[in-house]
Amino acid sequence: MKNIAVIARKGGSGKTTVAVNLAIAAFRRGYTVQVADTDPQGSTFEVLKARKIEGPTVMQTTGAELHAARNEPTLGLGLRVLDTPAGSEDAVGHAIALAQVSLLVVRPTFLDLAATLQTALILRRLRRPGLILLNQAPVPRGGVEPPAVKRALDALRLMQLPVLPVMLRARAAYQTSLALGCSVEEMGGDGRAAEEVAALWSYLERFALGAPRAIEAA
Repeated sequence: MKNIAVIARKGGSGKTTVAVNLAIAAFRRGYTVQVADTDPQGSTFEVLKARKIEGPTVMQTTGAELHAARNEPTLGLGLRVLDTPAGSEDAVGHAIALAQVSLLVVRPTFLDLAATLQTALILRRLRRPGLILLNQAPVPRGGVEPPAVKRALDALRLMQLPVLPVMLRARAAYQTSLALGCSVEEMGGDGRAAEEVAALWSYLERFALGAPRAIEAA
């Protein structure tokens, strides 16, 4: 079984959106998927419980409980998505330790970038692999990236963090789909959002779930 930890230390970064869309993307491609929602707010749990069709299983738990049960058999389970709380360093640490890769969700804002740096320090300390996903990025105008996106990418490069070549844009389809308990791939309508999620999953499946490279310790 593979574990992907979805992490955003800054509230409102879109962590639930990413966790739900990733889990459903994997399920639609034949994986047996479980979502472990360790966030006390339980947003991912509530979204997936609202589904009217078959999909990933979901449970509410804590990082400590998952870590304690790490050696228990998980028969038939191919992938588990770990949704983590925004502010708890202990819970994030447990998820990072369990995960084959941690996906750090960050908006192109100063506060999000600062919070991401804190998570990167945990990854380095634990010598675990991690990737950055830029989320809620403004849509380009005339093929040109908005200044906020350019600044965020420059800052992330200066921090020497691995940034995914895929980003999720600020699109209404993401919030609309969550309200219905589904993913943007299942919604129809805005095909651009579905393409973003498909590209994100394709990258994680091909590269991150194989043998991801740990972030080197400083």
